[in-house]
Amino acid sequence: MSDHEFVHLTQRTPSVSVEELLAGFAPSPRFADVSFDSYVPDPSQPSQAEAVSRLRAFAADVNAGGASGGFLGKLFGRKRDSAPAGIYLDGGFGVGKTHLLASLFHAAEGPKAFGTFVEYTNLVGALTFRKTVEALSQYRLVCIDEFELDDPGDTVLMSRLMRELADAGVRLAATSNTLPGSLGEGRFAAQDFKREIQTLSSQFSVQRIDGEDYRHRGLPTPPTPIDDTLLEHPEQHLGPEFGRVVALDDFEDLLTHLNAVHPSRYRQLVEGIGGVVWRGVRTIDNDATALRFVVLADRLYDLDVPVLASGVPFDQLFTERMLEGGYLKKYFRAISRLTSMAREGGKGV
Repeated sequence: MSDHEFVHLTQRTPSVSVEELLAGFAPSPRFADVSFDSYVPDPSQPSQAEAVSRLRAFAADVNAGGASGGFLGKLFGRKRDSAPAGIYLDGGFGVGKTHLLASLFHAAEGPKAFGTFVEYTNLVGALTFRKTVEALSQYRLVCIDEFELDDPGDTVLMSRLMRELADAGVRLAATSNTLPGSLGEGRFAAQDFKREIQTLSSQFSVQRIDGEDYRHRGLPTPPTPIDDTLLEHPEQHLGPEFGRVVALDDFEDLLTHLNAVHPSRYRQLVEGIGGVVWRGVRTIDNDATALRFVVLADRLYDLDVPVLASGVPFDQLFTERMLEGGYLKKYFRAISRLTSMAREGGKGV
């Protein structure tokens, strides 16, 4: 008899209160206990050790209260001191940027917030812009993971939000795979929003983190998907790493359901899930559905859940056109993370 309880994400339609949204602005369970000490720099990549040193100093400055008179506000009309207004971690996939950002969050004294870029834009949608500013202005530190701009509205929104938080003296830290001055490239007419992009980039000093994706060191390709017939009795192929509650869904039905659930609710959609089984994974051929699936992949990765799937391998999840377009970094991040989760989930097969 199986020790697993099977549920279906397609049957979940969570509702999320404002209080739940605010309470969720903290590192995911995957990064709940990380620290600067638990980050192991690659000796062949000096920028990794340099990043740890700079972030330790940044955390100490946050705890000391920074410069007087509203630290980031000095960027907007007041004389700024020599310390960085905010810090921006730039690097490829899997070099530990989120680990370091979460370590900064844990090292800094509160009140503070940690969330992905899309979670902050979703917060604005839930609270209104003014109430979001009022809520976040009470924080000493705001950490923004996966900072990417995908459309003109987000560019203007985040530019204005950062400006107002800066005036309130909030310290900022962000990660991304794109340098601040290059945000938006390949997605829309970035030239039309040059002022907003420059405003964003002026608020950060950049710390480059070089290195190869630790998830792919020696493991460059996703595991081979299992045969569909094996998923007729999935409980026979699930090890203890899957936990008790396992989400079992047909991939096509899951994609349809994601289009009906706002991404701000995906964290609650996968709450309590210990593993995922997908039948019939196929190549996604449109950006709207693909971007929603990327958010789901991020939330599952946050929970460190194993994945078992049939269908196409995850390096065929997106079309060649999509992997060469403006969202390619999001898609490659999703492939990287899904590959990691699929290797964990395939141990029992």
